[in-house]
Amino acid sequence: MSMKCDVVVVGAGPGGSMAAKAAAQAGLSVIMVEKRQEIGDPVRCAEGVGKWALCQMVKPEPEWIAAEVKGARIYAPDGTSIVMSEDKAGAEVGYVLERKIFDRALAMQAAQSGAKVMVKTRALGLQKKDGVPCGVSAMRAGEMLQIDAPLIIGADGVESKVGRWAGIDTTLRLQDIETCAQFLVHDPAIDDEYTEFFLGNSIAPAGYAWSFPKGEKLANVGLEILGSRSKPGEATRLLKEFVKTHYPGGRVLEMVVGGDPCTGPIESATADGVMLVGDAARQSDPLTGGGILSAMQAGIIAGQVAAKALAAGDVSRAGLKEYEDRWREDIGKHLARSYEFKEFFVKLSDKDLNQLLGSLQKEDISKMDLRGMLRVLFRLNPKLLWELRHLVV
Repeated sequence: MSMKCDVVVVGAGPGGSMAAKAAAQAGLSVIMVEKRQEIGDPVRCAEGVGKWALCQMVKPEPEWIAAEVKGARIYAPDGTSIVMSEDKAGAEVGYVLERKIFDRALAMQAAQSGAKVMVKTRALGLQKKDGVPCGVSAMRAGEMLQIDAPLIIGADGVESKVGRWAGIDTTLRLQDIETCAQFLVHDPAIDDEYTEFFLGNSIAPAGYAWSFPKGEKLANVGLEILGSRSKPGEATRLLKEFVKTHYPGGRVLEMVVGGDPCTGPIESATADGVMLVGDAARQSDPLTGGGILSAMQAGIIAGQVAAKALAAGDVSRAGLKEYEDRWREDIGKHLARSYEFKEFFVKLSDKDLNQLLGSLQKEDISKMDLRGMLRVLFRLNPKLLWELRHLVV
């Protein structure tokens, strides 16, 4: 079986769906393929997003939102805590989504814009002509499928095969990936109004634990540890210990595990006839692990650039340069700063973390964003934070 279109999008997560939607709205014929039979399942993230940034791209529907939180509470290893308001706490705090509903809704918007969405369709490789990608080979319900298209958008996650097939270096070092485990927990002790972050090398070596409330005393409770500090089964073991300590009466209803890139911007997110979006392009935040919003933003850019490149008749890497320029100008700069923060903070001992959060106890941080809080931390702890001085001045 064979099909033809202008753009093939591989992966129907938020980045892929936004790319398909933007390309279809620009008048292109689009096919989006998803290897799973259900879009949005299984959920592999804490599901938190900032309200303002989300609303710049889509109009949230009530059924997408599991909870609306007031802010974030951050705990040092010794139990000391600080509180940040939701509008200052970062891009992962504000709404806690129902990703299964949210992802399907974005895919539906892409379909309503004209994209053809095909689930249970696994991409097997890139078709090439004279060494240049010209489509995708796939398997759908046991039947081979050839999709001819001059442009492919890879939104196929951290393990992106599209990137590798296109010759893009997507390898990750152990120190540039977080091993993650998450439970959906029901416990009367869950705070329904605040996301919570727990620091400490005994809790999550070179990482952190979290609780993202989903209403009615339900929460996504998880942790991530640096790959270079992990071993098989370690994240799950530590998460069980964390839940036993902090939610002793909790009942675990679901469990997911996975990996999250925590590297800086990828060297190249394009090749001839190919653009990568979201985790495939390492566009998640290296410090927090959050990547929903950046994937959506990059997807929109990719869809818009696809239309321009096809209209100009140039889908070479040079013809796709606008995509690289636009996402790096905004998303890329943020990722680069976050990577430097991450590289510094993973070296801190629990004593250092206690000192930093303890130093904020007498400071009013309620109206500070992360950069403002770092400036205060640097003023109070110049020796400890000296190597970050160029990021906070």
